[in-house]
Amino acid sequence: MIQINAPREHTFAEPLGLLSDCHRRIEKFLEQLLRVTRAAVGGPLDEMQRDALATALAYFRRAAPLHTDDEEASLFPRLRILAENGNTNARRALAVMERLEHDHDAADLRHALIDELGTHWLEHNALGSAEVAQLESELTQLRAFYAAHIAVEDKELFPLAGTLLDNAQIETIGREMASRRGVDFDAPDAMQRCSSRRNAAKAA
Repeated sequence: MIQINAPREHTFAEPLGLLSDCHRRIEKFLEQLLRVTRAAVGGPLDEMQRDALATALAYFRRAAPLHTDDEEASLFPRLRILAENGNTNARRALAVMERLEHDHDAADLRHALIDELGTHWLEHNALGSAEVAQLESELTQLRAFYAAHIAVEDKELFPLAGTLLDNAQIETIGREMASRRGVDFDAPDAMQRCSSRRNAAKAA
């Protein structure tokens, strides 16, 4: 079904916009995990809850590391080079990037615990009350963490990167992002988004 006025998703030719699109999916799947946790409260999962829980866990298990690599292996190093070459704005971004990398490490720990608890729930169709409380607490804290983290990237770092990087650098970043997901950057069709190609669905 076509959604009127639905926001346009970016392609790998627009990697900075695509990184922001991935943030919307992070927000979506975090809310999905919280809804299931609060609705089922550790009890048996119905079919919709089980599917929602499994899908969200799979997203963070597979896509979160790719998104982090997009930033830490493709975007951040190019901004660092500009900073090392004396670009004042890039130097301003350097402190932001160091904080964001620290954020990524902290988020990885929370994701690992959430995945462990959620996987146990899926396997045993039950989760103890203490574990439910822990899962909800971790998800709530992770949501607050991402709200701040994403705001810095979407409102500060990505717009700044858009002014600092030239077209060739931006294209190279997009090609690297596509390659991580097994997507052909030069494919003639318009289906080059993180979540649109079948061979990339598990990764984003």
